[in-house]
Amino acid sequence: MQQEMLDQIRRGADEILVESELIKKLEENRPLRIKAGFDPTAPDLHLGHTVLINKLKQFQDLGHEVLFLIGDFTAMIGDPTGKNVTRKPLSKDDVMQNAQTYQEQVFKILDPEKTQVVFNSSWLDQMSPADMIQLAAKHTVARMLERDDFNKRYKGGQPIAIHEFLYPLIQGYDSVCLKSDVELGGTDQKFNLLVGRQLQEIDGQSPQTILTMPILEGLDGVQKMSKSLNNYIGISDKPDEMFGKMMSISDDLMWRYFELLSFKPLAEIAQWKKQCDEGVNPRDFKVALAQEIIARFHSYEAAKQALENFEARFKRGAMPDEMDEFEFIADSGAYPIANLLKDAGLTKSTSDAIRMIKQGAVKINGEKISDPKLQVTENTEQVYQVGKRKFAKVKISA
Repeated sequence: MQQEMLDQIRRGADEILVESELIKKLEENRPLRIKAGFDPTAPDLHLGHTVLINKLKQFQDLGHEVLFLIGDFTAMIGDPTGKNVTRKPLSKDDVMQNAQTYQEQVFKILDPEKTQVVFNSSWLDQMSPADMIQLAAKHTVARMLERDDFNKRYKGGQPIAIHEFLYPLIQGYDSVCLKSDVELGGTDQKFNLLVGRQLQEIDGQSPQTILTMPILEGLDGVQKMSKSLNNYIGISDKPDEMFGKMMSISDDLMWRYFELLSFKPLAEIAQWKKQCDEGVNPRDFKVALAQEIIARFHSYEAAKQALENFEARFKRGAMPDEMDEFEFIADSGAYPIANLLKDAGLTKSTSDAIRMIKQGAVKINGEKISDPKLQVTENTEQVYQVGKRKFAKVKISA
């Protein structure tokens, strides 16, 4: 039974520090206190955030106590992890508004009756300036500069504000206050999580085990999922949008998503991958993943309808009911197709438009085009499509 529990905990994890300590904690046969902190710096959660939340759900299903920490205090400092410039702190109103959204969204995964939601302002607001100085005395500047991002900024002459050094200390102090047995975080949070272990030991507590989870790649399969990079799937996205985005990922990325986002047994996923290797169309499994994700955040009925809508729109060549509309002026009586696609926001540039045309990814009124030098004549209104999900209705006038 303990081996099965360990296998479940290890699933998708990047590193467990220290695993032998975790085994000893599990052998105590008591509910462990599992902490994960989220700074409400943006109003919505995306699937990248759920990698950690899914792991919390696994601990919850194994009978452990989940501490969902909303860093309303630390969000006003701004986590410097991975930043090459000092972040601007958020206002209290922004933080609390985002925190409310987090609470509403996280319970689409976690069981609210088995989750303790805590705000670190409840103890950090009580700290006096003397308390903060005493906390700062428990760590050194030299240790802080061991952090890769701080080290690069220091060597590159980039400013590092004093309050940024406080962030790892405060995150670690949260572990002391919560007496956490295990803390979860992304691989980029390893330094901060280790500070928590150090501060717990100084306080005479048993140091927390650290479990780091990979950073989920976005739809491009390269950069981490991020709203600012527009490569994300938001858990509040509409079902049709969520389905279309999921179907756009590469076949290789699909298996990464299965490992980190799906609740299906690993043995079943391995069998599906084997079937793909033997010639089964991976699209069928991508559909299954998309429906699982939509059902989790919406409903089974919404997942079924999203599939039907997807097939109607793309398999049967149907157009979306709503799309952006534009009217462009052709000074010489014709408008170059590459310029039209760029100006309608369907491609990033004219060179990108030419590339998409050559790849056969551009359609006019549902018909594929192949001439990147096509001139669109005036007084025509047509539907232009790039890829599977980008549509625009454009009229050319003189």
